[in-house]
Amino acid sequence: MVRLIVRRLLQLIPTLVGLSVLLFIWVHQLPGGPVAAMLGEHATEADRRRIEEALGLNDPLWQQYVTYVGELVQLDLGTSSQTGRPVWEEFTLRYPATVELGLTAMLIAVVVGIPLGYFAARRRGGWLDLTAVSGSLVGICIPVFFLAFLLKQVFAVELGWLPSFGRQTTGLDATEVTGFYVLDGLLTREWDASWDALQHLILPAVALASIPLAVVVRMTRASVLDVLGEDYVRTAESKGLARNVVRTRHVLRNALLPVITTIGLLTGSLLSGAVLTESVFEFGGIGQFIRTAIDERDYPVLMGFILFIALTYVVINLLVDIAYSLIDPRVRVH
Repeated sequence: MVRLIVRRLLQLIPTLVGLSVLLFIWVHQLPGGPVAAMLGEHATEADRRRIEEALGLNDPLWQQYVTYVGELVQLDLGTSSQTGRPVWEEFTLRYPATVELGLTAMLIAVVVGIPLGYFAARRRGGWLDLTAVSGSLVGICIPVFFLAFLLKQVFAVELGWLPSFGRQTTGLDATEVTGFYVLDGLLTREWDASWDALQHLILPAVALASIPLAVVVRMTRASVLDVLGEDYVRTAESKGLARNVVRTRHVLRNALLPVITTIGLLTGSLLSGAVLTESVFEFGGIGQFIRTAIDERDYPVLMGFILFIALTYVVINLLVDIAYSLIDPRVRVH
């Protein structure tokens, strides 16, 4: 297992190096160069020379790249033009909210989607199968922002069952430990704070989980149907093995391999694509900050966002490989 993890980490190094090169080239290909991006189009020549000298933009490109990589290693991502604070500080302040929202949405998709897809495949052609297939199609077709507005209007505005915005009730005296509000309430035994954060999390998580849930259901159903037709499943059934053993050891375990890959990709996309959901519910995560950064041409924030998402995919891919090796020991051998 350790050798597998080390090997996967070494294979990911070229990916991160390539990404750093692409980001470096992107900044230097901006209209007017990075100086114009920072100062705007109406900056004076004196201001341009001052910034170029301060940032070392007069140095050779290779030397600028080495300096850029050194700053990345030290987690120096520059300063946000929106707030004037370091980009790393801004992301560590907001990223826990996005992670909490994305993981909760993915948890909903997995806990509901895998059993639903499995039983739909086991009862192919029945009412459960037809309902699951139709529901997943609807989930894929409905835009996330429309579903978010709909859930907010019905359950928050009209029924008043759940909060309509934010991560916690304003003025609630809650201790922040990790930045994950539900977890913080559990760690500090402030049960009211944890419950309040969970209530604020339900609607945006359900809205964000709609597409992943539909994909997981359809993927699980198709994978289980493929496995049910394999010879080893029919052999196991003909030998008289218990039905639960056949379902868990032979069917579900083998059917989960492609599903895990799909879940890994969906998790990465959730963390990078929660912009609309966070905007509708004013969730205070990284999504709203990125939207403003695009409008304001805050390039250090955009570069930091791209790096964060790349690292997120790296970690998720590593976790997918570990899950693969746990489910299928052949992966560790190869």
